[in-house]
Amino acid sequence: MSQTEAEQRSAIVFGARNLGRAIVETLVADGWAVAGVARSQSTLEGVREAGALPLAADVTDPESVQSALEEVSAANGGIDLAVNAASPYGGDRSGPFGGGPIAEAELRAFDAWATAPARAAFSFLSATARFAIAQRRPATLVQVTGGSARRAMPARGAWAAGCFGVRALTNSAALELRPHGIHVALLIVDAGIQPITGAARQGVSPDALADPRQIAEAVRFLADQGPRAATHELQVTPLAESWTP
Repeated sequence: MSQTEAEQRSAIVFGARNLGRAIVETLVADGWAVAGVARSQSTLEGVREAGALPLAADVTDPESVQSALEEVSAANGGIDLAVNAASPYGGDRSGPFGGGPIAEAELRAFDAWATAPARAAFSFLSATARFAIAQRRPATLVQVTGGSARRAMPARGAWAAGCFGVRALTNSAALELRPHGIHVALLIVDAGIQPITGAARQGVSPDALADPRQIAEAVRFLADQGPRAATHELQVTPLAESWTP
């Protein structure tokens, strides 16, 4: 349901390239005032084309996150929703996906696959938590992660360690911010995400890839929840992908 200007809610989306771009487009279509954050100029241009405010910032740097929050708040009178949909890449990921077998992986693989996502989540959550408490109004914070937040897999221990870290940080933030009326949710996408362009991914059935626009609807669902029915973890898995309870 669209919102009148007087009722317009404000959102900021970090990582506005693929899933983040879908979230930006969904919220804009629903009448939100939206800012999309990225580092590349091509992604920021896409944010502008979607009708949102493009902001250059680094989600792995709490000061950069804080500056972006303050800029959006100044433009829109506050922030109702903050989403981290960024896929942080840090260090050297030239080796096996997920870091490789523990007996063979090097420390640089751990830094790249485990440290980077946990650092980005900490940066996002710590900065948005401080901001949300200070603005003294209800808000929703959504951290996106992958299915490795639920289970480890052979040769992907470092990646799972990073996702487990993201989950732990988000759960802790949810517990800490509940008394302030701030809703924190972890959105677990237990599948690869199809490019927003609709392009295929080699060796993967399109039906087994999560649709970024349907994931964006899940973000909107979380943002629309009231204080008497708040979801702190939400998992989405395509029916054509394997699912483990």
